[in-house]
Amino acid sequence: MAAVVRILLEGGELLARLDDSPTALAIEEALPLEGVANRWGDEVYFTIPVRVEEAPDARQDMSVGELGYWPAGAAFCIFFGLTPASIGSLPRACSNVNPFGRIEAGEDVVKEALSKVGEGERVRVVVA
Repeated sequence: MAAVVRILLEGGELLARLDDSPTALAIEEALPLEGVANRWGDEVYFTIPVRVEEAPDARQDMSVGELGYWPAGAAFCIFFGLTPASIGSLPRACSNVNPFGRIEAGEDVVKEALSKVGEGERVRVVVA
């Protein structure tokens, strides 16, 4: 069964549902997680102590509110808008990420909450 997690930000929280992929299961087993936020355009990411290989369904093009694991940097990524690599209107990772879940809120809520996250802020992910 897919886990529900709370993403705790300094300015609020978001609920997300993880899928049943091997990446999601590895992340779920490592919970709770905490990291220091980095921004790359409209992407928030932070390093986590999880090591997973690139999945067969890894990709660069993501959607608003989608969660991805970046194997090259062992990072938990949250996409909420355009990044420097975007082509068109979709968020785009700098290289392939393993999609593993989605925030359970509308695009406007996701964009508003994550646009307030600054470099160096603490982000926590816990079981809901």
